[in-house]
Amino acid sequence: AEAAELRERLRSVKHSILVLSGKGGVGKSTFSALLAHGLAADETKQVALLDIDICGPSIPKMMGLEGEQVHQSGSGWSPVYVEENLGVMSVGFLLSSPDDAVIWRGPKKNGLIKQFLRDVDWGEIDYLIVDTPPGTSDEHLSIVQYLSATHIDGAVIITTPQEVSLQDVRKEINFCHKVKLPIIGVVENMSGFICPKCKNESQIFPPTTGGAEKMCQNLNVSLLGKVPLDPQIGKSCDKGQSFLSEAPESPATVSYRNIIQRIQEYCDQHHFHEEKII
Repeated sequence: AEAAELRERLRSVKHSILVLSGKGGVGKSTFSALLAHGLAADETKQVALLDIDICGPSIPKMMGLEGEQVHQSGSGWSPVYVEENLGVMSVGFLLSSPDDAVIWRGPKKNGLIKQFLRDVDWGEIDYLIVDTPPGTSDEHLSIVQYLSATHIDGAVIITTPQEVSLQDVRKEINFCHKVKLPIIGVVENMSGFICPKCKNESQIFPPTTGGAEKMCQNLNVSLLGKVPLDPQIGKSCDKGQSFLSEAPESPATVSYRNIIQRIQEYCDQHHFHEEKII
């Protein structure tokens, strides 16, 4: 009965994309937020951003929605909207203060994730983007299990260039293979820094083992792109604004737009392929 309920609610979701990483602090929520903004730039598309990072929900801050509350209607919980075609849901909206700690065991987290999928009234959605916590634990198993009631287009995996980060990302790729979750591709964040004054490029995080590019070749997964560091990204996130519209000329924005376009193309092909099979 539970699976049927989930299937019923998720029937109106065309594409689901999970954003994963093995490590914390590699820019997963930033990527999720900018992917949502990028996809919602097309006003004909409905985009939903679901934050299941229950202990560290940073999406409300990044989307400029801190302090917002979730309202209940006859058809379920209403998401909080950034634009008419971009809705957000996060445990952050359920806390009395952004400094509140969520100290929960696994089953309670899983229960909330299920509730988010079953009880949030998103309406018809073109893209559901799920921002996950770092790692391969309870929340990841739950979201893959619950979303399998529909179909998941795949996962975008975020890394930074250094081996310490890649080591954990290899585990994440392994996790995807084990749970039969397709991998859309890998994004290398913080990939060099171009000085705004002299335009010289520095490697803040040197790719000691060849970076994401080498890892993707070795593991036969797609590298969606590399995003250089830009101090404006952190600034925009803190202010709850979209970096893409705040810094349209930045090399990082160009890189993000290319990556978002590749994800869109992947989803369109995936959809077309599924229709042919059906």
